Amino acid sequence: MPLVSQARDWNHGVFMGATMASETTAAAEGAVGRLRHDPFAMLPFCGYDIADYFAHWLEIGEALGAEAPPVFSVNWFRKDEDGRFLWPGFSENARVLEWVVRRIEGDVEAVDTPVGKLPRVRDFNVAGLDLGYEDLQAILSVDREAWSREADEIERYFGEIGGERIPASLQRELSTLRANIR
Repeated sequence: MPLVSQARDWNHGVFMGATMASETTAAAEGAVGRLRHDPFAMLPFCGYDIADYFAHWLEIGEALGAEAPPVFSVNWFRKDEDGRFLWPGFSENARVLEWVVRRIEGDVEAVDTPVGKLPRVRDFNVAGLDLGYEDLQAILSVDREAWSREADEIERYFGEIGGERIPASLQRELSTLRANIR
């Protein structure tokens, strides 16, 4: 998952939120620190059927129509093969939010990728950071092989949590992801 990405549209944004993965914490059942899908970071707190929850978010987008706000996703915790965090985090996260605001205001372009719209390296403020070009490229890029594995995981996950009850538009988003990463 790139450091920051913008959804293509509302439904894609709901798909991004619905397929979010994070490490478990004490708030969730099971082993702490295990990576799992946690839709909208709300799985331990959702009080009704998760497929209905997804459908609710899709309905909000339908009601908003052209007024639906852009949706962004962040991954503050990407690590390299040695387990080192690639993004410094903490107060530097404001740099990510700066790009989001500039994107919303139309001041910067984005690169269309199989997983959404990503910052152009030249538009991302890294002044004064000890962040090498390779690390920046890594956090602002798409690993197609990893995303192919993720698509398989999402399909399994959808089957576990709702199967046929998962809204058709989210199933289409999964198909679009698969087609885009080929």
